[in-house]
Amino acid sequence: MEQEAIKTQTLLDKDYAEVTYFPDQEMARIKWKGNVSIDQYKEAFLTVYDHAIAGNIVKRFYSDTREQGVVGPENRKWFEKEMLPKAIEAGMERAGTISDANIFKRYYLNMILKSINKFNLPFKLCGSEEDVVEFLMQE
Repeated sequence: MEQEAIKTQTLLDKDYAEVTYFPDQEMARIKWKGNVSIDQYKEAFLTVYDHAIAGNIVKRFYSDTREQGVVGPENRKWFEKEMLPKAIEAGMERAGTISDANIFKRYYLNMILKSINKFNLPFKLCGSEEDVVEFLMQE
Protein backbone atom coordinates (compact mmCIF):
# COMPACT_ATOMS: atom_id res chain seq x y z
CA MET A 1 0.00 0.00 0.00
CA GLU A 2 1.36 3.41 -0.96
CA GLN A 3 2.00 5.91 1.78
CA GLU A 4 -0.07 9.07 1.37
CA ALA A 5 2.03 12.11 0.51
CA ILE A 6 2.35 14.66 3.29
CA LYS A 7 1.00 18.06 2.27
CA THR A 8 3.51 20.87 2.64
CA GLN A 9 3.63 24.59 1.99
CA THR A 10 6.97 26.31 1.50
CA LEU A 11 6.73 29.65 3.30
CA LEU A 12 10.33 30.76 2.76
CA ASP A 13 13.17 29.33 0.67
CA LYS A 14 16.39 31.30 0.88
CA ASP A 15 20.04 30.32 0.80
CA TYR A 16 20.21 30.45 4.62
CA ALA A 17 16.90 28.82 5.65
CA GLU A 18 13.87 26.97 4.38
CA VAL A 19 10.57 27.34 6.24
CA THR A 20 7.92 24.68 5.63
CA TYR A 21 4.38 24.34 6.95
CA PHE A 22 2.63 20.97 7.26
CA PRO A 23 -1.10 21.89 7.44
CA ASP A 24 -2.44 18.42 8.29
CA GLN A 25 -0.03 18.14 11.24
CA GLU A 26 -0.42 21.82 12.27
CA MET A 27 3.39 21.88 12.26
CA ALA A 28 6.14 24.15 10.95
CA ARG A 29 9.86 23.54 10.39
CA ILE A 30 12.86 25.78 9.88
CA LYS A 31 15.73 24.01 8.14
CA TRP A 32 18.85 26.13 8.58
CA LYS A 33 21.57 26.31 5.92
CA GLY A 34 24.82 27.76 7.28
CA ASN A 35 25.49 31.03 9.07
CA VAL A 36 22.76 33.64 9.40
CA SER A 37 22.67 37.33 10.19
CA ILE A 38 20.36 38.60 12.93
CA ASP A 39 17.90 39.78 10.26
CA GLN A 40 17.91 36.40 8.50
CA TYR A 41 17.46 34.59 11.81
CA LYS A 42 14.50 36.81 12.69
CA GLU A 43 12.99 36.50 9.20
CA ALA A 44 12.83 32.69 9.41
CA PHE A 45 11.09 32.66 12.81
CA LEU A 46 8.81 35.59 11.96
CA THR A 47 7.73 33.79 8.77
CA VAL A 48 6.32 30.98 10.95
CA TYR A 49 4.79 33.47 13.39
CA ASP A 50 3.17 35.56 10.63
CA HIS A 51 1.72 32.38 9.11
CA ALA A 52 0.24 31.42 12.51
CA ILE A 53 -1.33 34.81 13.24
CA ALA A 54 -2.77 34.89 9.70
CA GLY A 55 -5.10 32.08 10.82
CA ASN A 56 -3.00 28.96 10.17
CA ILE A 57 -2.71 26.67 13.19
CA VAL A 58 0.89 26.04 14.25
CA LYS A 59 0.77 23.89 17.39
CA ARG A 60 4.03 22.09 16.64
CA PHE A 61 7.38 23.50 15.59
CA TYR A 62 10.86 22.20 15.04
CA SER A 63 14.18 23.59 13.95
CA ASP A 64 16.69 21.48 12.00
CA THR A 65 20.06 22.86 13.09
CA ARG A 66 22.29 20.17 11.57
CA GLU A 67 23.54 22.54 8.84
CA GLN A 68 23.24 25.72 10.91
CA GLY A 69 26.34 27.78 11.58
CA VAL A 70 27.21 29.39 14.90
CA VAL A 71 24.30 31.37 16.34
CA GLY A 72 25.28 34.68 17.89
CA PRO A 73 24.19 35.67 21.41
CA GLU A 74 22.03 38.56 20.10
CA ASN A 75 20.03 36.10 17.99
CA ARG A 76 19.49 33.83 20.98
CA LYS A 77 18.48 36.73 23.26
CA TRP A 78 15.97 37.95 20.68
CA PHE A 79 14.54 34.42 20.41
CA GLU A 80 14.22 34.06 24.20
CA LYS A 81 12.81 37.50 24.98
CA GLU A 82 10.63 38.20 21.94
CA MET A 83 10.01 35.21 19.69
CA LEU A 84 9.34 32.47 22.21
CA PRO A 85 6.60 34.33 24.15
CA LYS A 86 4.96 35.39 20.84
CA ALA A 87 5.03 31.82 19.49
CA ILE A 88 3.39 30.41 22.61
CA GLU A 89 0.79 33.18 22.56
CA ALA A 90 0.09 32.31 18.90
CA GLY A 91 -0.71 28.69 19.87
CA MET A 92 2.54 26.71 19.83
CA GLU A 93 2.17 23.70 22.15
CA ARG A 94 5.23 21.53 21.45
CA ALA A 95 8.68 22.17 20.01
CA GLY A 96 11.80 20.29 19.10
CA THR A 97 15.21 20.60 17.53
CA ILE A 98 17.26 18.24 15.39
CA SER A 99 20.95 18.62 16.11
CA ASP A 100 24.31 17.02 15.52
CA ALA A 101 25.24 18.83 18.77
CA ASN A 102 28.74 20.14 18.19
CA ILE A 103 30.11 22.12 21.14
CA PHE A 104 28.91 25.54 19.88
CA LYS A 105 25.42 24.31 19.10
CA ARG A 106 25.21 22.49 22.40
CA TYR A 107 25.85 25.75 24.28
CA TYR A 108 23.27 27.62 22.15
CA LEU A 109 20.68 24.84 22.53
CA ASN A 110 21.24 24.57 26.30
CA MET A 111 20.60 28.31 26.62
CA ILE A 112 17.43 27.99 24.49
CA LEU A 113 16.32 25.01 26.58
CA LYS A 114 16.65 27.03 29.80
CA SER A 115 14.39 29.74 28.41
CA ILE A 116 11.85 27.22 27.07
CA ASN A 117 11.68 25.54 30.48
CA LYS A 118 10.44 28.83 31.99
CA PHE A 119 7.34 28.53 29.78
CA ASN A 120 6.67 24.88 30.61
CA LEU A 121 6.65 24.07 26.88
CA PRO A 122 7.19 20.39 25.97
CA PHE A 123 10.52 20.41 24.09
CA LYS A 124 12.89 17.69 22.94
CA LEU A 125 16.33 17.64 21.35
CA CYS A 126 16.47 14.85 18.73
CA GLY A 127 18.98 13.33 16.37
CA SER A 128 16.66 12.74 13.41
CA GLU A 129 13.60 14.10 11.65
CA GLU A 130 11.64 10.91 12.45
CA ASP A 131 12.33 11.26 16.18
CA VAL A 132 11.35 14.91 16.41
CA VAL A 133 8.14 14.43 14.40
CA GLU A 134 7.17 11.42 16.54
CA PHE A 135 7.67 13.53 19.70
CA LEU A 136 5.72 16.49 18.30
CA MET A 137 2.76 14.35 17.24
CA GLN A 138 2.27 12.96 20.78
CA GLU A 139 -0.75 14.30 22.60
